Amino acid sequence: MNYPLASNTWGEKELNAIQQVIESGLYTMGKNVQQFEQSFAAYFGSKYAVMVNSGSSANLIAVAALFFRRNSPLKRGDEVIVPAVSWSTSYHPLQQYGLHCRFVDIDIDTLNYHLPSLEHAITDKTRMILAVNLLGNPNDFSEITRIIGEKDIILLEDNCESMGARLNGKMTGTFGIMGTFSSFFSHHISTMEGGVIVTDDEELYHIMLSLRTHGWTRNLPKNNLVTGLKSDNEFEESYKFVLPGYNFRPGEIHGAIGIEQLKKLPKFIKIRRKNAEYFTNLFSDHPHVLIQKEIGESSWFGFSLILKEEAPFSRNDLLLQLNQHGIECRPIISGNFLKNPVLKYFDYSVYGDAINAETIDRNGFFVGNHHYSIKTQIKTLYNIIGTNSNI
Repeated sequence: MNYPLASNTWGEKELNAIQQVIESGLYTMGKNVQQFEQSFAAYFGSKYAVMVNSGSSANLIAVAALFFRRNSPLKRGDEVIVPAVSWSTSYHPLQQYGLHCRFVDIDIDTLNYHLPSLEHAITDKTRMILAVNLLGNPNDFSEITRIIGEKDIILLEDNCESMGARLNGKMTGTFGIMGTFSSFFSHHISTMEGGVIVTDDEELYHIMLSLRTHGWTRNLPKNNLVTGLKSDNEFEESYKFVLPGYNFRPGEIHGAIGIEQLKKLPKFIKIRRKNAEYFTNLFSDHPHVLIQKEIGESSWFGFSLILKEEAPFSRNDLLLQLNQHGIECRPIISGNFLKNPVLKYFDYSVYGDAINAETIDRNGFFVGNHHYSIKTQIKTLYNIIGTNSNI
Protein backbone atom coordinates (compact mmCIF):
# COMPACT_ATOMS: atom_id res chain seq x y z
CA MET A 1 0.00 0.00 0.00
CA ASN A 2 1.23 3.49 -0.89
CA TYR A 3 -1.22 4.94 1.64
CA PRO A 4 -2.07 2.31 4.28
CA LEU A 5 -4.79 2.58 6.87
CA ALA A 6 -2.34 2.10 9.76
CA SER A 7 1.39 1.75 10.35
CA ASN A 8 3.84 0.57 12.99
CA THR A 9 4.70 3.14 15.68
CA TRP A 10 7.35 1.04 17.41
CA GLY A 11 11.05 1.80 17.48
CA GLU A 12 14.17 0.72 19.33
CA LYS A 13 12.82 1.69 22.76
CA GLU A 14 9.77 -0.53 22.40
CA LEU A 15 11.90 -3.46 21.25
CA ASN A 16 14.28 -2.93 24.17
CA ALA A 17 11.31 -2.84 26.55
CA ILE A 18 10.13 -6.20 25.19
CA GLN A 19 13.62 -7.66 25.61
CA GLN A 20 13.81 -6.47 29.21
CA VAL A 21 10.58 -8.29 30.00
CA ILE A 22 11.90 -11.43 28.32
CA GLU A 23 15.08 -11.24 30.36
CA SER A 24 13.11 -10.81 33.57
CA GLY A 25 11.15 -14.00 32.91
CA LEU A 26 8.02 -12.33 34.36
CA TYR A 27 5.40 -12.08 31.65
CA THR A 28 2.03 -11.84 33.39
CA MET A 29 0.56 -8.60 34.72
CA GLY A 30 3.02 -6.93 37.07
CA LYS A 31 5.09 -3.82 37.70
CA ASN A 32 5.21 -2.63 34.06
CA VAL A 33 1.43 -2.71 33.77
CA GLN A 34 1.17 -0.86 37.09
CA GLN A 35 3.64 1.81 35.97
CA PHE A 36 1.83 2.26 32.66
CA GLU A 37 -1.49 2.66 34.49
CA GLN A 38 -0.02 5.31 36.78
CA SER A 39 1.53 7.20 33.87
CA PHE A 40 -1.65 6.92 31.82
CA ALA A 41 -3.85 8.27 34.61
CA ALA A 42 -1.46 11.17 35.20
CA TYR A 43 -1.25 12.03 31.50
CA PHE A 44 -5.02 12.20 31.09
CA GLY A 45 -5.68 13.91 34.40
CA SER A 46 -7.58 11.03 36.02
CA LYS A 47 -7.19 9.53 39.47
CA TYR A 48 -7.21 5.92 38.32
CA ALA A 49 -6.47 3.83 35.24
CA VAL A 50 -7.02 0.11 34.66
CA MET A 51 -5.21 -1.58 31.77
CA VAL A 52 -6.88 -4.54 30.08
CA ASN A 53 -6.22 -6.67 27.01
CA SER A 54 -8.27 -4.61 24.51
CA GLY A 55 -10.51 -1.60 24.05
CA SER A 56 -13.41 -4.02 23.67
CA SER A 57 -12.65 -5.48 27.09
CA ALA A 58 -12.39 -1.93 28.44
CA ASN A 59 -15.94 -1.25 27.26
CA LEU A 60 -17.18 -4.51 28.75
CA ILE A 61 -15.83 -4.07 32.28
CA ALA A 62 -16.79 -0.38 32.32
CA VAL A 63 -20.41 -1.37 31.67
CA ALA A 64 -20.17 -4.32 34.06
CA ALA A 65 -18.79 -2.15 36.87
CA LEU A 66 -21.92 0.01 36.83
CA PHE A 67 -23.99 -3.07 37.73
CA PHE A 68 -21.97 -3.80 40.86
CA ARG A 69 -21.65 -0.39 42.51
CA ARG A 70 -23.50 -0.03 45.78
CA ASN A 71 -25.59 3.06 45.06
CA SER A 72 -27.97 3.23 42.10
CA PRO A 73 -26.46 0.35 40.08
CA LEU A 74 -27.63 -0.28 36.56
CA LYS A 75 -30.05 -3.17 36.13
CA ARG A 76 -31.22 -5.28 33.23
CA GLY A 77 -33.81 -3.46 31.13
CA ASP A 78 -32.43 0.02 31.86
CA GLU A 79 -32.38 2.34 28.85
CA VAL A 80 -29.10 3.52 27.36
CA ILE A 81 -28.90 6.03 24.53
CA VAL A 82 -26.33 5.12 21.87
CA PRO A 83 -25.25 6.65 18.55
CA ALA A 84 -26.28 4.88 15.34
CA VAL A 85 -22.67 4.83 14.15
CA SER A 86 -19.94 3.22 16.26
CA TRP A 87 -17.85 0.07 16.60
CA SER A 88 -19.55 -3.23 17.40
CA THR A 89 -18.06 -3.64 20.86
CA SER A 90 -19.33 -0.23 21.89
CA TYR A 91 -22.77 -1.88 21.78
CA HIS A 92 -22.22 -5.54 22.58
CA PRO A 93 -21.55 -5.12 26.33
CA LEU A 94 -24.88 -3.30 26.60
CA GLN A 95 -26.65 -6.23 24.96
CA GLN A 96 -24.77 -8.76 27.07
CA TYR A 97 -25.89 -7.05 30.28
CA GLY A 98 -29.50 -6.85 29.15
CA LEU A 99 -29.74 -3.09 28.65
CA HIS A 100 -32.21 -1.48 26.27
CA CYS A 101 -30.33 0.40 23.55
CA ARG A 102 -32.07 3.51 22.23
CA PHE A 103 -30.37 4.46 18.96
CA VAL A 104 -30.02 8.11 17.95
CA ASP A 105 -28.84 9.50 14.63
CA ILE A 106 -25.46 11.16 14.26
CA ASP A 107 -24.57 14.58 12.88
CA ILE A 108 -23.45 14.39 9.24
CA ASP A 109 -20.67 16.95 9.87
CA THR A 110 -19.16 15.92 13.22
CA LEU A 111 -20.03 12.17 12.97
CA ASN A 112 -20.98 12.32 16.67
CA TYR A 113 -24.45 12.71 18.16
CA HIS A 114 -27.04 14.82 16.37
CA LEU A 115 -27.60 16.88 19.50
CA PRO A 116 -31.25 17.93 18.97
CA SER A 117 -32.13 14.26 18.42
CA LEU A 118 -30.17 13.25 21.51
CA GLU A 119 -32.06 15.77 23.61
CA HIS A 120 -35.47 14.65 22.37
CA ALA A 121 -34.61 10.93 22.63
CA ILE A 122 -34.23 11.07 26.42
CA THR A 123 -37.14 9.49 28.30
CA ASP A 124 -37.96 9.02 31.96
CA LYS A 125 -36.44 5.54 31.56
CA THR A 126 -33.04 6.77 30.36
CA ARG A 127 -30.28 5.76 32.79
CA MET A 128 -27.18 6.32 30.69
CA ILE A 129 -25.82 8.04 27.59
CA LEU A 130 -22.92 6.37 25.79
CA ALA A 131 -20.90 9.10 24.09
CA VAL A 132 -18.55 7.78 21.39
CA ASN A 133 -15.88 10.19 20.16
CA LEU A 134 -15.64 9.11 16.53
CA LEU A 135 -12.41 9.14 14.49
CA GLY A 136 -10.62 11.37 17.00
CA ASN A 137 -13.36 14.01 17.24
CA PRO A 138 -14.72 15.07 20.65
CA ASN A 139 -18.42 15.20 21.27
CA ASP A 140 -19.76 18.60 22.30
CA PHE A 141 -19.71 17.78 26.00
CA SER A 142 -20.74 21.29 27.00
CA GLU A 143 -24.01 20.71 25.18
CA ILE A 144 -24.38 17.12 26.39
CA THR A 145 -23.87 18.31 29.98
CA ARG A 146 -26.59 20.92 29.44
CA ILE A 147 -28.92 18.27 28.00
CA ILE A 148 -28.39 15.99 31.01
CA GLY A 149 -28.82 18.86 33.43
CA GLU A 150 -30.15 17.64 36.78
CA LYS A 151 -31.38 14.33 35.37
CA ASP A 152 -30.06 11.17 37.01
CA ILE A 153 -28.28 10.02 33.85
CA ILE A 154 -24.82 8.44 33.72
CA LEU A 155 -22.43 9.66 31.03
CA LEU A 156 -20.07 6.92 29.83
CA GLU A 157 -17.41 7.72 27.25
CA ASP A 158 -16.03 5.44 24.55
CA ASN A 159 -12.81 7.19 23.61
CA CYS A 160 -11.14 4.25 21.88
CA GLU A 161 -10.66 6.19 18.63
CA SER A 162 -9.84 9.57 20.17
CA MET A 163 -6.85 9.25 22.47
CA GLY A 164 -5.23 12.65 22.89
CA ALA A 165 -8.20 14.74 21.75
CA ARG A 166 -9.24 17.75 23.84
CA LEU A 167 -12.24 19.97 24.38
CA ASN A 168 -11.78 23.27 26.19
CA GLY A 169 -8.42 22.04 27.46
CA LYS A 170 -9.84 18.83 28.94
CA MET A 171 -8.90 15.41 27.60
CA THR A 172 -11.60 13.32 26.01
CA GLY A 173 -12.19 10.15 27.95
CA THR A 174 -12.45 12.17 31.17
CA PHE A 175 -15.85 13.83 30.70
CA GLY A 176 -17.86 10.76 31.69
CA ILE A 177 -17.91 8.69 34.86
CA MET A 178 -15.47 6.42 33.01
CA GLY A 179 -13.69 6.65 29.69
CA THR A 180 -12.35 3.78 27.61
CA PHE A 181 -9.29 3.72 25.36
CA SER A 182 -7.73 1.29 22.88
CA SER A 183 -4.04 0.72 22.18
CA PHE A 184 -4.57 -1.70 19.30
CA PHE A 185 -2.09 -1.64 16.40
CA SER A 186 -4.03 0.90 14.32
CA HIS A 187 -4.65 3.38 17.15
CA HIS A 188 -2.84 6.49 18.38
CA ILE A 189 -0.42 4.44 20.46
CA SER A 190 0.04 0.71 20.12
CA THR A 191 0.71 -1.99 22.66
CA MET A 192 -0.46 -4.25 19.79
CA GLU A 193 -3.32 -5.53 21.93
CA GLY A 194 -4.51 -3.44 24.84
CA GLY A 195 -7.05 -1.09 26.35
CA VAL A 196 -7.46 1.22 29.34
CA ILE A 197 -10.31 2.59 31.44
CA VAL A 198 -9.89 5.85 33.37
CA THR A 199 -12.10 7.10 36.19
CA ASP A 200 -12.09 9.36 39.25
CA ASP A 201 -14.51 7.05 41.05
CA GLU A 202 -12.63 4.90 43.58
CA GLU A 203 -15.41 2.35 43.97
CA LEU A 204 -15.65 1.73 40.22
CA TYR A 205 -11.86 1.48 40.09
CA HIS A 206 -11.86 -1.25 42.74
CA ILE A 207 -14.72 -3.08 41.04
CA MET A 208 -12.81 -3.10 37.76
CA LEU A 209 -9.64 -4.38 39.45
CA SER A 210 -11.66 -7.39 40.57
CA LEU A 211 -13.60 -7.85 37.32
CA ARG A 212 -10.37 -7.74 35.29
CA THR A 213 -8.94 -10.76 37.09
CA HIS A 214 -11.58 -13.45 37.52
CA GLY A 215 -13.64 -11.45 40.04
CA TRP A 216 -11.20 -12.33 42.80
CA THR A 217 -9.96 -10.22 45.70
CA ARG A 218 -6.25 -10.78 45.20
CA ASN A 219 -5.54 -7.52 43.35
CA LEU A 220 -7.71 -5.34 45.58
CA PRO A 221 -6.18 -3.00 48.18
CA LYS A 222 -6.45 -4.17 51.78
CA ASN A 223 -9.08 -1.50 52.43
CA ASN A 224 -11.34 -1.47 49.39
CA LEU A 225 -14.85 -0.56 48.35
CA VAL A 226 -15.80 -4.04 47.13
CA THR A 227 -15.22 -6.23 50.19
CA GLY A 228 -14.23 -3.71 52.84
CA LEU A 229 -11.23 -4.98 54.81
CA LYS A 230 -9.30 -7.88 53.28
CA SER A 231 -7.87 -10.65 55.36
CA ASP A 232 -4.12 -10.73 55.91
CA ASN A 233 -4.22 -14.42 55.04
CA GLU A 234 -2.79 -14.50 51.50
CA PHE A 235 -3.70 -18.15 51.08
CA GLU A 236 -7.33 -17.42 51.93
CA GLU A 237 -7.47 -14.37 49.63
CA SER A 238 -5.69 -15.98 46.70
CA TYR A 239 -8.81 -17.69 45.33
CA LYS A 240 -11.64 -15.72 46.88
CA PHE A 241 -14.17 -14.75 44.20
CA VAL A 242 -16.60 -11.92 44.92
CA LEU A 243 -17.73 -10.70 41.48
CA PRO A 244 -18.57 -12.52 38.22
CA GLY A 245 -15.42 -11.40 36.46
CA TYR A 246 -13.23 -12.20 33.48
CA ASN A 247 -9.61 -12.72 32.58
CA PHE A 248 -8.85 -9.43 30.83
CA ARG A 249 -5.32 -9.06 32.18
CA PRO A 250 -2.70 -7.51 29.89
CA GLY A 251 0.79 -8.95 29.85
CA GLU A 252 3.94 -7.26 31.11
CA ILE A 253 5.13 -6.86 27.52
CA HIS A 254 2.04 -4.76 26.75
CA GLY A 255 2.61 -2.60 29.81
CA ALA A 256 6.31 -2.11 29.02
CA ILE A 257 5.54 -1.08 25.43
CA GLY A 258 2.80 1.24 26.67
CA ILE A 259 5.24 3.09 28.92
CA GLU A 260 7.41 3.95 25.91
CA GLN A 261 4.51 4.66 23.55
CA LEU A 262 2.84 7.09 25.95
CA LYS A 263 6.01 9.20 26.00
CA LYS A 264 5.65 9.60 22.22
CA LEU A 265 1.95 10.43 22.21
CA PRO A 266 2.30 14.26 22.26
CA LYS A 267 4.53 14.14 19.17
CA PHE A 268 2.24 11.64 17.45
CA ILE A 269 -0.77 13.90 18.03
CA LYS A 270 1.10 16.98 16.84
CA ILE A 271 1.99 15.31 13.53
CA ARG A 272 -1.51 13.87 13.09
CA ARG A 273 -2.93 17.36 13.53
CA LYS A 274 -0.50 18.79 10.98
CA ASN A 275 -1.59 16.11 8.50
CA ALA A 276 -5.20 17.02 9.26
CA GLU A 277 -4.54 20.69 8.63
CA TYR A 278 -3.24 19.85 5.17
CA PHE A 279 -6.16 17.48 4.53
CA THR A 280 -8.82 19.98 5.61
CA ASN A 281 -7.24 22.81 3.61
CA LEU A 282 -7.50 20.66 0.48
CA PHE A 283 -10.93 19.15 1.03
CA SER A 284 -12.90 21.90 2.75
CA ASP A 285 -15.70 23.11 0.47
CA HIS A 286 -14.98 20.29 -1.99
CA PRO A 287 -17.73 20.00 -4.63
CA HIS A 288 -18.06 16.22 -4.33
CA VAL A 289 -17.25 15.21 -0.72
CA LEU A 290 -18.00 16.20 2.86
CA ILE A 291 -15.30 15.87 5.52
CA GLN A 292 -15.55 15.72 9.30
CA LYS A 293 -16.04 19.02 11.12
CA GLU A 294 -13.67 19.30 14.06
CA ILE A 295 -15.00 19.96 17.55
CA GLY A 296 -12.36 21.18 20.00
CA GLU A 297 -9.00 19.62 19.17
CA SER A 298 -9.41 16.33 17.36
CA SER A 299 -6.66 13.74 17.52
CA TRP A 300 -7.63 12.73 13.95
CA PHE A 301 -7.72 8.95 14.02
CA GLY A 302 -8.38 9.04 10.27
CA PHE A 303 -9.99 11.16 7.57
CA SER A 304 -13.62 10.56 6.64
CA LEU A 305 -15.06 11.40 3.25
CA ILE A 306 -18.77 11.28 2.39
CA LEU A 307 -19.82 11.57 -1.21
CA LYS A 308 -22.43 14.24 -1.76
CA GLU A 309 -25.66 13.07 -3.36
CA GLU A 310 -24.92 15.14 -6.49
CA ALA A 311 -21.41 13.70 -6.94
CA PRO A 312 -20.90 12.63 -10.57
CA PHE A 313 -19.45 9.22 -9.61
CA SER A 314 -20.37 6.39 -7.26
CA ARG A 315 -18.54 5.31 -4.13
CA ASN A 316 -17.76 1.95 -5.73
CA ASP A 317 -16.13 3.63 -8.73
CA LEU A 318 -14.11 5.90 -6.47
CA LEU A 319 -12.98 3.07 -4.18
CA LEU A 320 -11.85 1.09 -7.20
CA GLN A 321 -9.63 3.99 -8.27
CA LEU A 322 -8.25 4.47 -4.79
CA ASN A 323 -7.43 0.77 -4.40
CA GLN A 324 -5.68 0.77 -7.76
CA HIS A 325 -3.47 3.60 -6.48
CA GLY A 326 -2.62 1.77 -3.25
CA ILE A 327 -4.90 3.82 -0.99
CA GLU A 328 -6.47 1.62 1.68
CA CYS A 329 -10.07 2.46 2.67
CA ARG A 330 -12.64 1.26 5.19
CA PRO A 331 -16.29 2.05 5.95
CA ILE A 332 -16.82 4.79 8.52
CA ILE A 333 -16.79 2.40 11.47
CA SER A 334 -20.03 0.39 11.33
CA GLY A 335 -21.83 2.66 8.91
CA ASN A 336 -25.43 2.43 10.03
CA PHE A 337 -25.16 -0.16 12.80
CA LEU A 338 -28.91 -0.74 12.65
CA LYS A 339 -28.40 -2.64 9.40
CA ASN A 340 -26.28 -5.34 11.04
CA PRO A 341 -27.89 -8.78 11.50
CA VAL A 342 -26.60 -8.95 15.09
CA LEU A 343 -29.41 -6.54 16.08
CA LYS A 344 -31.78 -9.51 16.25
CA TYR A 345 -30.17 -10.30 19.63
CA PHE A 346 -30.68 -6.77 21.00
CA ASP A 347 -33.44 -5.18 23.02
CA TYR A 348 -33.55 -1.84 21.24
CA SER A 349 -35.56 1.05 19.86
CA VAL A 350 -34.75 3.90 17.48
CA TYR A 351 -35.53 7.56 18.02
CA GLY A 352 -36.68 9.06 14.73
CA ASP A 353 -34.92 8.13 11.51
CA ALA A 354 -31.21 7.38 11.22
CA ILE A 355 -30.97 9.41 8.01
CA ASN A 356 -27.40 10.61 8.47
CA ALA A 357 -26.20 7.19 9.58
CA GLU A 358 -27.74 5.76 6.42
CA THR A 359 -26.00 8.41 4.28
CA ILE A 360 -22.67 7.50 5.87
CA ASP A 361 -23.42 3.82 5.33
CA ARG A 362 -24.20 4.37 1.66
CA ASN A 363 -21.71 7.08 0.67
CA GLY A 364 -18.98 7.24 3.32
CA PHE A 365 -15.48 5.83 3.81
CA PHE A 366 -12.31 6.81 5.61
CA VAL A 367 -8.59 6.73 4.97
CA GLY A 368 -5.76 6.58 7.46
CA ASN A 369 -3.79 9.16 9.37
CA HIS A 370 -0.31 8.51 10.70
CA HIS A 371 2.41 9.58 13.12
CA TYR A 372 4.54 10.82 10.21
CA SER A 373 3.90 13.34 7.45
CA ILE A 374 1.60 12.03 4.71
CA LYS A 375 1.23 15.17 2.61
CA THR A 376 2.20 13.30 -0.56
CA GLN A 377 -0.40 10.60 0.07
CA ILE A 378 -3.11 13.15 0.87
CA LYS A 379 -2.31 15.09 -2.29
CA THR A 380 -2.54 11.87 -4.32
CA LEU A 381 -5.94 11.22 -2.75
CA TYR A 382 -7.04 14.73 -3.68
CA ASN A 383 -5.79 14.40 -7.24
CA ILE A 384 -7.67 11.13 -7.74
CA ILE A 385 -10.94 12.54 -6.47
CA GLY A 386 -10.35 15.84 -8.23
CA THR A 387 -13.05 18.42 -8.79
CA ASN A 388 -14.57 16.86 -11.88
CA SER A 389 -16.22 13.62 -12.95
CA ASN A 390 -13.17 11.88 -14.40
CA ILE A 391 -13.28 8.85 -12.11
